[in-house]
Amino acid sequence: MESKPFRVIKQDNKQEFDFPWHYHPEFELTLISNSQGVRYVGNHIEKFFDHDLVLLGSNLPHCWINTADQEQPSGAIVVYFKQELIQWLTSGQFDAISRLFEKSNRGVKFSKDIALHVKSKFHRLLHTSPFEKYILLLKILNELSTTNEFELLSQNNFSCELDYTNNERINAVYKFVLMNYQRKISLGEVAAHVSMSEEYFSRFFSRSLMKPFFTFLNEYRISRACKLLIETDKQISQICYSVGFESIPFFYRQFKKIKEGSPLAYRLKYKDAIK
Repeated sequence: MESKPFRVIKQDNKQEFDFPWHYHPEFELTLISNSQGVRYVGNHIEKFFDHDLVLLGSNLPHCWINTADQEQPSGAIVVYFKQELIQWLTSGQFDAISRLFEKSNRGVKFSKDIALHVKSKFHRLLHTSPFEKYILLLKILNELSTTNEFELLSQNNFSCELDYTNNERINAVYKFVLMNYQRKISLGEVAAHVSMSEEYFSRFFSRSLMKPFFTFLNEYRISRACKLLIETDKQISQICYSVGFESIPFFYRQFKKIKEGSPLAYRLKYKDAIK
């Protein structure tokens, strides 16, 4: 199997989603069929839902993590592309697909409509013949390369230091935030958690993710707020405090900065979308 130019894997349990922040030389195309949580791609953090469809470039760090309160089974179909197939696809025969893979260095997230449109082809990839797999994969890539319904995730100048120790530290920070975001967190506390001084940790985190720790923390808290806005009828002030913010005005400013709108507008937009 390892010698094949691409492989298709079905993931259908929660443990497979709670995989650490990692990277690999293969390109990756992931369709989340049934799961919710937080997605990390490079230095980008965002809440994800069912029908999340993302293309990742080679050695771009990433992980999908289920939220701790999810009880339903998880599901995803993942396609891994080896370098020899990418070289063939980007050799000049498929210009649009070649441009798509160039964009994947930042991570490409496609709209839910696009995900639903190609969903049946993803499921057929799991059970069809090797020849038909190639045909289906080319059809999927062609559709993804010709749509404008996508967004780029990680910052354009993001680069990862491929270092095992650093990755372990980043994962430790992720887990710490996951377990403690609802309360006040000090820089000294999280620095001590990864056995660093405050100053060294601050430099390390900013260098690794190209953003300060507290920017990352606020983005995570906003992602959790989005989940509550969508899934509950809690008042916005309740949500503000439940995700760790101590000031309602500051919560509103952070929400507008990260989501480019108000919490109420976000809630109404989602409800309108599912009518």
